[in-house]
Amino acid sequence: MNPNKALWEKGDFTRIAATMRDSGEAFVAKLGITKGMQVLDLGCGDGTTAIPEAKRGAVVLGVDIAQNLVAAGNLRAKTEGLNNITFKEGDATNLSELPDNNFDLVVSVFGAMFAPRPFDVAKEMVRVTKPGGRIVMGNWIPGDPTLVAQILKISSAYTPPPPEGFVSPMLWGKEDQVIERFTAAGIPKENISFLKDSFTFNIDCTPAEYLGMFRLYYGPTMNAFEAAEKNGQAEVLQQQLEELFNAQNKGTDGHTSIDANFLKVSVRV
Repeated sequence: MNPNKALWEKGDFTRIAATMRDSGEAFVAKLGITKGMQVLDLGCGDGTTAIPEAKRGAVVLGVDIAQNLVAAGNLRAKTEGLNNITFKEGDATNLSELPDNNFDLVVSVFGAMFAPRPFDVAKEMVRVTKPGGRIVMGNWIPGDPTLVAQILKISSAYTPPPPEGFVSPMLWGKEDQVIERFTAAGIPKENISFLKDSFTFNIDCTPAEYLGMFRLYYGPTMNAFEAAEKNGQAEVLQQQLEELFNAQNKGTDGHTSIDANFLKVSVRV
């Protein structure tokens, strides 16, 4: 199986995504979506940004590599009574089933960044966007002190080294790397802009209980704990992550509220 597909079909990312909904809606509110706009949401999960895009009147196609997340997205759309959105399986590195110059807006929030072959990803996003259209990405930032970058950094210390030729998804959070990828896809450098923003994870439980959800449902953390258990290091990993979650929590009275910084990338095609 495709390792990226296996990673995101592992566990149940919908449980984590449910804690990101408010920030997903806030992100979409700034996109200037108008009724009838053709939107591709790439690496969409179960629709944290795709559902709000559809609620604002866009005609939305959500594409994700994980079959379980696509099914969850279609169920959410049906439950919400939305007939202007469809979720389907697809790979951000090869969108050959989608025609050229088809979308007014391509959005990928913590999605396409995890696909391998980033130059192919950039090329495909540009190809399917109409001339004059836009691409907007939200990408985690390498070395950032906030939650997600630190979860991935801590977890990587416990997992086996990646295969030869592996390109870290976190490089999508570096401006120079983003510029290199999109200019190779034919975008002038001056058409690429950046803004640092944050997503907030909100849930009515303690930080330790929230970490438990990552351990059970979030692919990268699940892999880290499986590897740590084999090496007798699971308790050490648990302690490190508990300290991280507790230190970053702004919530009180059993509520968890943690910010995570990301790089917002805007591309004019």
